[in-house]
Amino acid sequence: MKRLHSFIVKSYIGPFIAAFFITEFILLMQFLWKYIDDLVGKGLGVWVIFKLFAFISAGLVPMAMPIAVLLSSIMTFGNLGENYELTAMKSAGISLLKIMLPLIIFNFMISFSSYLFYNDIMPYTNLKARSLLYDIRQQRLDISIKGGIFYNGIDNYSIKVGRKNIENGMLYDMMIYDHTERRGNVNLTLADSGYIKMTPDKQYLILKLYNGSKYINVKEDRTSNRHYNTYPHEKHRFEEETVTMKLKGFGLKRTDEQLWKEHFEMMNTKQLKHASDSLKQTLEINKNKFAQNLIKTNYFKKEIKVDSLKNKINYSKIKIINIDSIYNSKNKTERIDIIKRAINYARSAKTYISSSNEDFKNRKKWIVRHDVEYYKKFAIPVACFILFFIGAPLGAIIRKGGLGWPVLISVFFFVLYYVISMISEKSVKEGLLPAFEGVWLASAVLLPIGVFLTYKSNNDSVIFNVDTYFEPIKKLLKKRK
Repeated sequence: MKRLHSFIVKSYIGPFIAAFFITEFILLMQFLWKYIDDLVGKGLGVWVIFKLFAFISAGLVPMAMPIAVLLSSIMTFGNLGENYELTAMKSAGISLLKIMLPLIIFNFMISFSSYLFYNDIMPYTNLKARSLLYDIRQQRLDISIKGGIFYNGIDNYSIKVGRKNIENGMLYDMMIYDHTERRGNVNLTLADSGYIKMTPDKQYLILKLYNGSKYINVKEDRTSNRHYNTYPHEKHRFEEETVTMKLKGFGLKRTDEQLWKEHFEMMNTKQLKHASDSLKQTLEINKNKFAQNLIKTNYFKKEIKVDSLKNKINYSKIKIINIDSIYNSKNKTERIDIIKRAINYARSAKTYISSSNEDFKNRKKWIVRHDVEYYKKFAIPVACFILFFIGAPLGAIIRKGGLGWPVLISVFFFVLYYVISMISEKSVKEGLLPAFEGVWLASAVLLPIGVFLTYKSNNDSVIFNVDTYFEPIKKLLKKRK
């Protein structure tokens, strides 16, 4: 049996590794397609791109692992069935569950490792990926000056070139407006030719200009008593000149990672539990403060008597008066004034209630996001284990290996799992389901399917044989004849 179990595990490891890396690659390409506009044209180094892809790939492991388990289990048992190796094992008196036993243990280890990875490593990689992606998106595009068009990508400068030599990078008929003094187009530089080079640290832009002129409108002296403008200006000719421009936002500047440290995706289960309890406690405190403030400031406008020990309104000291008699004793002007004041009080109370209600809703949503992330750290590893009990029996039933049927069936069941997960999570965020039920709903739906398929496969059921379903109808028709 040891040799048989070793053979089954070796048959499983190859498809599992291949399926995992193929899935990771597809999901990574999806990320690249989504953020391609934020990455292209910014002169990012190879090391920066490698780090970003490494961190993003680590964050995609929880989604890739269930697909890899499902696909590899179908492929493994499909290959065993297609080559009649599974039939030979069953003929020797070995049940399907005994054949699956080494892979059950192996997938249990995978699920446990997935939990450890999701809980301990992913918060770190998510933090690194989020901060690095934010810094890349904030970085400006590399300078790309086209002929005949003003380029305004550099602060306080506007550059235009007549034409550009692609081979050597030389620029011709250059026109540079300097707006650093914020007085309009008062500083103009013209040059027959030149070239632009950025310093390695992307802090400065160096312009080397040849055969040109510089025109500067000098600020006029307003202290004199002249009643007309003289428009003083300066003109300089040069054969060669170097202009240095200070750049902002072109280099990759790292932001403090502590800004994202409190996000729920950057926490493990212990931190999530603590954060959720703290948020719930804060919400209850704010609700109590809201009720007290509403009574004190919007209900009792006069003669508020509060018990300092219990911090509650002492209702025994509140005078009971007849509102109608007081109102009827007033004249028309006073009545109108009372009604206006009452309307203003009501509007103020309504605004206070609406703003507080919106604040409570946002706080509840944030608590729910923490609870969902907490339960997902357990639900996804368990889903890997459940999907094995769907894939292995299906592979034994259909008896087809390769990437044909296994891929189609894997995609179907994963889409089913993913759709149920997304719908249930959305229901949780909208308050229709508790967080625990919403996160575990997909696993609860797939678990009976896995048990049913395992039972049918262990009993050599032919549930995918079409003739099996038409046989009772054929028998019924024969009896009638």
